[in-house]
Amino acid sequence: MASFLGCFAAVHVVILFASLLGAEKTGSGVTNGERHSEEYCAMYDICGERSDGKVLNCPYGSQSVKPDELFSAKIQSLCPTIRGNVCCTEAQFDTLRAQVQQAIPFLVGCPSCLRNFLNLFCELSCSPNQSLFINVTSTAEVGGNLTVDGIDYYLSETFGEGLYKSCKDVKFGTMNTRAIEFVGGGAKNSKEWLAFIGQKTPPGFPGSPYAINFKLSIPDSSEMKLMDVPAYSCGDTLLGCSCGDCPLSPVCSNLEPPTPHKEDSCSIIVGPLKVKCVDFSLVIVFILLVSALVGWTLFHQRRERKATASTESLLKFMGEGEADSRNIIMDGKASLMNRIKLPTVQSYMSNFYRQYGTKVARNPTLVLCSSLAVVLVLCVGLIRIKVETKPDKLWVGQGSKAAEEKQFFDSHLAPFYRIEQLILATLPDPKHDKKPSIVTDENIQLLFEIQNKVDGISANSSGSVVSLTDICMKPLGQDCATQSVLQYFKMDPENYDYYGGVQHVEYCFQHYTSADTCLSAFEAPLDPSTALGGFFDNNYTEASAFVVTYPVNNAIDEEGNAKAVAWEKAFIKLVEEELLPMMHSRNLTLSYSSESSIEEELKRESTADVVTVIVSYAVMFAYISVTLGDVPYLSTFYVSSKVLLGLSGVVLVMLSVLGSVGFFSAVGVKSTLIIMEVIPFLVLAVGVDNMCILVHAVKWQSLELPLDERISNALVEVGPSITLASLSEILAFAVGSFTPMPACRVFSMFAALAVLLDFFLQITAFVALIVFDCRRSEDNRIDCFPCIKVPSSSGGPNEGIYQRRSSLLARYMKEVHAPILGLWGVQIVIIVIFVGFALASIALCTRIESGLEQKIVLPRDSYLQGYFNNVSEYLRIGPPLYFVVEDYNYCLESRHTNQLCSISQCDSNSLLNEISRASLIPESSYIAKPAASWLDDFLVWISPEAFGCCRKFINGTYCPPDDQPPCCSPDEDYCGLGGVCKDCTTCFLHSDLINNRPSTVQFREKLPWFLNALPSADCAKGGHGAYTNSVDLNGYETGVIQASEFRTYHTPLNKQGDYVNAMRAAREFSSRISDSLKINIFPYSVFYIFFEQYLDIWRIALINIAIALGAIFIVCLLITSSFWSSAIILLVLLMIVVDLMGIMAVLDIQLNAVSVVNLIMSIGIAVEFCVHIAHAFLASQGDRSHRAKQALSTMGASVLSGITFTKLVGVIVLCFSRSEIFVVYYFQMYLALIIIGFLHGLIFLPVILSIVGPPSRRIVMERQEDEASASSQLS
Repeated sequence: MASFLGCFAAVHVVILFASLLGAEKTGSGVTNGERHSEEYCAMYDICGERSDGKVLNCPYGSQSVKPDELFSAKIQSLCPTIRGNVCCTEAQFDTLRAQVQQAIPFLVGCPSCLRNFLNLFCELSCSPNQSLFINVTSTAEVGGNLTVDGIDYYLSETFGEGLYKSCKDVKFGTMNTRAIEFVGGGAKNSKEWLAFIGQKTPPGFPGSPYAINFKLSIPDSSEMKLMDVPAYSCGDTLLGCSCGDCPLSPVCSNLEPPTPHKEDSCSIIVGPLKVKCVDFSLVIVFILLVSALVGWTLFHQRRERKATASTESLLKFMGEGEADSRNIIMDGKASLMNRIKLPTVQSYMSNFYRQYGTKVARNPTLVLCSSLAVVLVLCVGLIRIKVETKPDKLWVGQGSKAAEEKQFFDSHLAPFYRIEQLILATLPDPKHDKKPSIVTDENIQLLFEIQNKVDGISANSSGSVVSLTDICMKPLGQDCATQSVLQYFKMDPENYDYYGGVQHVEYCFQHYTSADTCLSAFEAPLDPSTALGGFFDNNYTEASAFVVTYPVNNAIDEEGNAKAVAWEKAFIKLVEEELLPMMHSRNLTLSYSSESSIEEELKRESTADVVTVIVSYAVMFAYISVTLGDVPYLSTFYVSSKVLLGLSGVVLVMLSVLGSVGFFSAVGVKSTLIIMEVIPFLVLAVGVDNMCILVHAVKWQSLELPLDERISNALVEVGPSITLASLSEILAFAVGSFTPMPACRVFSMFAALAVLLDFFLQITAFVALIVFDCRRSEDNRIDCFPCIKVPSSSGGPNEGIYQRRSSLLARYMKEVHAPILGLWGVQIVIIVIFVGFALASIALCTRIESGLEQKIVLPRDSYLQGYFNNVSEYLRIGPPLYFVVEDYNYCLESRHTNQLCSISQCDSNSLLNEISRASLIPESSYIAKPAASWLDDFLVWISPEAFGCCRKFINGTYCPPDDQPPCCSPDEDYCGLGGVCKDCTTCFLHSDLINNRPSTVQFREKLPWFLNALPSADCAKGGHGAYTNSVDLNGYETGVIQASEFRTYHTPLNKQGDYVNAMRAAREFSSRISDSLKINIFPYSVFYIFFEQYLDIWRIALINIAIALGAIFIVCLLITSSFWSSAIILLVLLMIVVDLMGIMAVLDIQLNAVSVVNLIMSIGIAVEFCVHIAHAFLASQGDRSHRAKQALSTMGASVLSGITFTKLVGVIVLCFSRSEIFVVYYFQMYLALIIIGFLHGLIFLPVILSIVGPPSRRIVMERQEDEASASSQLS
């Protein structure tokens, strides 16, 4: 997508150079054929002219000629090595000078390269000893005259190598590439470059009009000699180049590119295995912990045996038979209850719930109506509900550095263009399992058909018709800058056969920078890598995909993009209705996307899972009805069932969600699709737990007690633990609101309030509903039809209704689960397994990658799923990267210019030189190419050497190059040197500049000229198109340019980690350069705004997890007043989170704002698996092992059925969501959390409590009382 970025300005440059070479080679003297001596010419004067205007030399030898003083001075200005006689006429020299100017803009930034290059052609054209190294080998008759058709040019290998080495690294910034790509056809060595220069081209094509055969050795017994003028090194002290153009310069030898960053690969070799240091350390820790555990267990077991006997005698003395903590809580008048001094907070909560339960039982209608009224008032805010679907609003936080940089870039320079893209690809050959090449005659013709349909799109925007030409980017004319192989035919199907069909395309793959017929319709070279995909190296002919990109103008505001959005919708409709069927019939695949596609698909997703929501609530309702009901006898089913109560509970959950959404909508916070789909499931799963526990607590009360006492006793029994669990969940959700990603922050806010409202409705409305249900069942009224009363059964009116009856799960917990966990051997195995898994999870955490795949956020059936897959598979270019410079001071007194540029006399550690060096190590810098530099090109453009660029008329106004209007008419095939521009002169002489740099006034005056100058053959450095939006001219008259950018590319980025690492590398690079140069520089790329959060996602995750754990620890400590039990709960929660992260690594779930919020919320949800068991353990009596069994017997079944199973039912429905993000980040993560939480809460926690659990306050007090009574007896 970011392909065509810098291509705009380079245009004909390539052509120019080639034709330049051709013309130069034509101007020489005559040879008689066999005379080769000093002061003798092989070619002299001009004897003909081709149909394309290129002149041809005379093939006749002659003596060299002494030029007059003026002519000699002209020759010296261009060819200082030519002294005395010459072998060229003044007309030949003028032609040479005019044509050489085409290459000068490419090479003038490196003086030694330019000098060597000019010497090559100066010696060929005008050397007085021309015949010693030039031999005419063939002639042709043109216009009745004999002309040169081929020559041998004997050149020393030293000069050839010196020429190539001095020029091979010179940059051509406009195209983000090396100048050798243009002036040398991408030659890899001196021989390839010389062969490129010497090619004879047919009329109308750029290049030499006759063949030049460069020879590096002389035949035996030949009079010839090698042309061997000195070749200047690019590191020459006088003509030296910048470090960017000459990395091997001695000046740059101490500025080698930094070595690629290597990840810490600390490892230890153990026999044949190579183990990471972290893994090895964790194994050692595990062995030490297991050894310590076994030793401590053996020692502790002996102590427990002694303590057991005294405890049993104490229990017998108390006459308690079996220690049942429920008897303590259910009988408020029991003497044992009075002997327990509860912690202050817990005592207050118990008293509150006792009084509150009584009031609710006596006034259920008032409580129900008032609580519902509060929530319904909040629901009124739903009338202002709005759903946010814009990606930047969902995933980019306020105050984001990347967002600020994007705002600065868009406002000062220009918003990055909109991308509309098609990817056509071939299917694999079943025989060879390889995708065939897509570059065939049939497929190119198909591409023309597609283009014709795209050109015909007419969209309606506010009553106006919009076509592609109305919105597309047009950098250099009236043609769209479409990136397509069709540009090699000027986007015209009539040119297909005329240019040569597929053969022409394959020719342009190798000569796209040097052939006029390969230039695009918008007059710029088209890099094949931007229009092809699925190839390796530079084997473009093997490409398996066409990549067609339509760059469209972008605007900052929505109104400015209205036309583009309307066209994009029509574009997608065309693809789906017409283009896809065409592809299927041709056995091709087609993926597609527009700039607005993601936003449109997110909107569609918000309504995609309505059925899933309805089914989820139906399933949960059915489960709750079964779980809450009590069905001892079939005859009482219609009375003992709790369908109406379960339905009411689900309605309360819905109201809590709606109340949360209504409140935030009323205050102007927009909802998201995550809120619409996930929070109902989440709150349902969380809320139902407490409902089940409340109903079960009421069931366990004695039917002999009045209803108000049963309700109050139930609330006293489970109220504190429900409060603790709910507060923990609310705190965990609230901590998630500190996450910078808006979608996740808003989700956490909505969820926290929804859980709070749900807790409020549970202890108010739902308790009132329980009271109504108790009255209904006691009055033998049918469940769903309470107005109908049935006769009592023979067993009594309340038989089987709200009875204390042990369920199958309760019997399993008491008779099977708890006794097994009480075995010492089992406990050791459990601890070893859980600790081992926790340590293994720590090792796995290091393998979690940061990021969020775009396709996961979208619906499974979205067409963008295939598009993103194809982008990763086929694209061979990376996103554009801009280095933005703030407040560039261009005044002559400032050092900023030399600190930024990369041509001759620029600082060796300048920004552009550093970018060039970084591009040499793309594996760590993620910078693919040197930067396109408007500053370098501007300094070259105003240079006196580039005499075809910055020119002025006599009146001081801008004069364009000779091949542009008004100097040259567009109707002319060949432009001469006369006309209206014959009196134009260069803007400056060397004496006008100071150290080859313009003064402040000169810079200020000529910069707008440069930015408006069109590139052409005579001056490829014109800034219009390539740099139109690269400089902010607002207020530049003060001597300071507020913003300017230097453009390059990232390497191809295929994975989320690549994007994150590329952004990190670019920021580190910019920070280092900014500190070094004392200039504000920042990197910018279109994807930074979405990936910035991942730079420190681990820090955010660990801090938020620590805050959540700390908050829950404090809540547990305040409510239980037991540091010991709070610490154990904290340990178990920490292990649950660590294990969950280990599962994330196994399932390849990435770390991002969504998963971080899930991890934080998992802490709150995991509390439910722990707090009820821990609270029951504290309320039990006996030794630790006995109390652990009691806790499992009393609360284990409730945790299993009321928490584990309800959460499973609520979460498992997410598996059927059409949105991948819900399946991965909510179904998979929450399912793992439920399993891990269940295992830790019902297996690991009881074992830990049985070994190191906190002491029971009741036993201590009873011992104190026993001691007191014993002493009184003795007295």
